[in-house]
Amino acid sequence: MDKSGKHHKEDGHDHHHSGIFGKNTELYFAILSGVCLITGYLLEKYGSVSSNIPFALYISAYFFGGYFTLKEAVGKISKGEFEIDFLMLVAAAGAAYLGEWAEGALLLFLFSLGHALENYAMGKAKKSIAALTDLAPKTALLKKGTQTEEVAIDTLKIGDVIVIRPNSKISADGIIVNGASSVNQAPITGESVPVDKKAVENSDKTYDKHNSIPKESRVFSGTINGNNALEVKVIKEARDSTLSRLVTMVQNAQEQKSPTQLLTDKFEKFYVPSVILLVVLLNFAFLVLDETWSESLYRSLAVLVAASPCALAISTPSAVLSGVARAARGGVLIKGGRPLEDLGVLTALAFDKTGTLTEGKPKLTDAISFKNTSKEDLLKIAIAVEELSDHPLAKAVVRDGKSQLPNNVNIPNANNIEAVQVKGIKADYQGESIHIGNLELFDDIDNGVPNEVVKKVRALEGEGKTTMLIKHGKEFIGMLGLMDTPREKAKETLSQLKKIGIKKMIMLTGDNQKVADAVAKEIGLTEARGSLLPEEKVEAIKQLAQQERKIAMIGDGVNDAPAMANSTVGIAMGAAGSDVALETADIALMADKLETLPFAIGLSRNAKSIIKQNLWVSLGVVAFLIPATIMSWASIGIAVAIHEGSTLIVVINALRLLAYNNKTR
Repeated sequence: MDKSGKHHKEDGHDHHHSGIFGKNTELYFAILSGVCLITGYLLEKYGSVSSNIPFALYISAYFFGGYFTLKEAVGKISKGEFEIDFLMLVAAAGAAYLGEWAEGALLLFLFSLGHALENYAMGKAKKSIAALTDLAPKTALLKKGTQTEEVAIDTLKIGDVIVIRPNSKISADGIIVNGASSVNQAPITGESVPVDKKAVENSDKTYDKHNSIPKESRVFSGTINGNNALEVKVIKEARDSTLSRLVTMVQNAQEQKSPTQLLTDKFEKFYVPSVILLVVLLNFAFLVLDETWSESLYRSLAVLVAASPCALAISTPSAVLSGVARAARGGVLIKGGRPLEDLGVLTALAFDKTGTLTEGKPKLTDAISFKNTSKEDLLKIAIAVEELSDHPLAKAVVRDGKSQLPNNVNIPNANNIEAVQVKGIKADYQGESIHIGNLELFDDIDNGVPNEVVKKVRALEGEGKTTMLIKHGKEFIGMLGLMDTPREKAKETLSQLKKIGIKKMIMLTGDNQKVADAVAKEIGLTEARGSLLPEEKVEAIKQLAQQERKIAMIGDGVNDAPAMANSTVGIAMGAAGSDVALETADIALMADKLETLPFAIGLSRNAKSIIKQNLWVSLGVVAFLIPATIMSWASIGIAVAIHEGSTLIVVINALRLLAYNNKTR
């Protein structure tokens, strides 16, 4: 159901038929049809009763078996559509005309039973998607002063503060302003382990950009709080929440046809008229064959049943529905059949660096002291000075430097900080001047930088690291190396991707080539291209597309949107809560985890394999049954049994995707 309250119908038939027995009325009617048919047949063959009783039972079998078929056929005919339901009714009516009441009843019984079971099986896949809509609670505890009031989530406004009780669902997208707890984010991101969350430092600050919100303070509607109470400031209304957008996009994905489905639709446009023409011609077979017109009519009706493309029509949509539902449960949003199929045939992947292959923030990787200075003293001086700066590199030095020092170490204060634009900073520390920065900072200070120190700096820069040289008074005492480090599981993930057959993995980044090469070497990329502008990334994607049959671009969905648009499949990292990423990508990894990529590709390959299997089954059955009925080797009863059996096989085969589990994940 979409936001307007309307149901989306998958391609094929809409078999949500309910009645006096509730939602399973169609199934009960099919069973009653079967009971009437079997009873009538047994009484006709082996009972000594009036012929009117078996006839009445066959009529009853027609009624129960044909009720929903007729109901749907009338609905389709009123729209000018003639589909399989109409063809089945014609075949059943023809059998009755020929006096073959038992076979006509059998046709309607098996057809209605097949559709009822198909509806039940497809409902299993739909429940996986419908379950998403049940994730968000319907009410929230709105804080008003020192009191709370239970309100409908639709009435929540941006800026409202809601209270989340322990072990309850979170009612809205927001920022934690009070409390700390672990939150189970699996419903949105697919993460199996709860994530620790805490309140933001400044609860009065206005957070209007996704990237400005600390991950450890952001929560999503539909996720589950742990053992502690939280107070959350609402940042999105219910209709705009990440969960609401996810539900809508998953439902819309059902309507996006895959390449295979488009191909089968085109095939059916020529196939159905051809079958109708064949059936009409077979009615006149008695003119050239030694048989009666009734026998020719029976043959044509049998062919009509045999040639029904019901299994073909449902084979691809059922697999796409199951695949999209399974992906959503695993924290991957796949926007329809095309990206679901394309993802499985990728031969190359292009990655953005920052925030995709790397953590997206600088980290202190090296603290190298010179001569008589200890590493501890070097870090104490660096931390004391950098604590006075709000530069991202300074914050990294303070954060990571403190983690490398003993907990009880005393760090003296620095003062009189002065920034030197683009070069570094200087400050006073225990009566001495401290300079921290790049080589250019020291060009005009005293006698510049000694050659042996320059060599050490260049060596560290050669590893792709940002280097900060430290001078205490007139003496160079050491240097720091910082780098946006690779994600913890990046190397392992790329190794898995190689194992499943991805031949080429390339980095496209705006960072300098040395940094790109260093990261690529560490995590095992096949190639790295640095210093690229957004338009140059697009050109790189176009070149790679000529070399490789299918290529995906993986990025954050913001800066990489143009490159994503020019790739076979655009994949956004960490899309939870990011409107831009959700809109621009074909596939969105809801959690900020690269390791979900092998799962998504494996699921896609499995889906494509199942679609192929379903096509072979559906086309194979038709290819066997049409000649068999033309040659009178198979009766209407046999044809409909095999036909409905094949429909169930393809649906059940597609449902296997709901249980997909990638062992490499």
